[in-house]
Amino acid sequence: MKNKRKLKILCLDVEGGYGGSSRSLFNSLVSLDKSNVDVEVWCKKSGPIQGYYDLAGIPVKVFKNIPKVSSLPRISRNLLFLSLFCFYDWPRSKKFRKKLLIDSARFDLIHCNHESLYWLARWINKNLLIPVTMHKRTNLWPSVFASFQIKVISDYVSGIIFITENERINFIKLGGNKKYRNVIYNIVQKVNKLPSPLKEIPNDSRLKICTLANYSYLRGTDRLIDIALSLKSIGYKEILFVVAGDISLSKSLPGQLGHIAKNGGDLSDYATKTGVGNMFLFLGHVTKPEEVLSACDILIRPSREYNPWGRDVLEALSFGLPVISIGTYDRFVENRVTGFLFGEFDPKKIANCIVKLLQNKELIKEMGWRGKRRVQELCNGPDRAKNLLHFWQKIVEQ
Repeated sequence: MKNKRKLKILCLDVEGGYGGSSRSLFNSLVSLDKSNVDVEVWCKKSGPIQGYYDLAGIPVKVFKNIPKVSSLPRISRNLLFLSLFCFYDWPRSKKFRKKLLIDSARFDLIHCNHESLYWLARWINKNLLIPVTMHKRTNLWPSVFASFQIKVISDYVSGIIFITENERINFIKLGGNKKYRNVIYNIVQKVNKLPSPLKEIPNDSRLKICTLANYSYLRGTDRLIDIALSLKSIGYKEILFVVAGDISLSKSLPGQLGHIAKNGGDLSDYATKTGVGNMFLFLGHVTKPEEVLSACDILIRPSREYNPWGRDVLEALSFGLPVISIGTYDRFVENRVTGFLFGEFDPKKIANCIVKLLQNKELIKEMGWRGKRRVQELCNGPDRAKNLLHFWQKIVEQ
């Protein structure tokens, strides 16, 4: 590496610190060897991440018209958002794209931190004289829209990083080029000292189970109510579910969720209506999720997407919290080792495993310790940042 020229990289971030992809990018960039690379970050949103970049000495700017769009599970939603993108977002991004055209001369490479920047990546490829790379951070729902998105990425992006093997499998299933092979797990910083717990979370004897996610049907936060009902039915109420994230409901949701949304309610109203509201604490958006993890015993990810990985899982494991999730991929959440992993959602079985943990606090500590060791090995900053820098160097050389 000593003989390699110092790279200049521009990273485009769509979240501004309000999501896992943004936090993951930050952890990667602060872990880089700055003697080999200079990085600058442009964010679509103003948010807490800009302050962190300032403290780290990494230049950061906000451009609210960075254009993004991604395929969605429902055809109607795809048609709506693609229309908005084509006739509103993309034309409004003209000033931003002109700025990018001028400033691109300062950089060797532009990195798109999320696959929702795929159309911008195509424009960069066609209009600028530098390569563009991308992180693929989610598994797209199979559809003609997703296949189109993957085809554009395959045709116009010079290199792709997948956050686990699952995103690469999804990419290939949707028609992506098999030549893209770079899997680099997200970095989590080593936790030497726990931060102060969030003061809104009561310091009592209840077992505290948290989830860190804005509500969406696929993320499955509403399933926590089913688990709470199962716990209540077997006489266990000394459990507090701590929900950090936006709990707004869409009117298009099925059943009772949609009915509550149409009447102006949210997930807390759903919990109250089913009789388990006293087992929940809804925090809304939290700027520092690590303060939630410090106050809790377990993290749960009841996703309908069968994806037991991601920023919330890795950070929980780094804090020594066991994780309960749904799916089969056990690189991080290994059943009865670093948490409990269920092939299908079954609220009664999950309730029983929560009771097991409630009755055996030593098991919580053992699982937490094993999870912490695992992410320190697979997700440590120096090694994964070296992988990222090598990836960029290789693309620029080619």
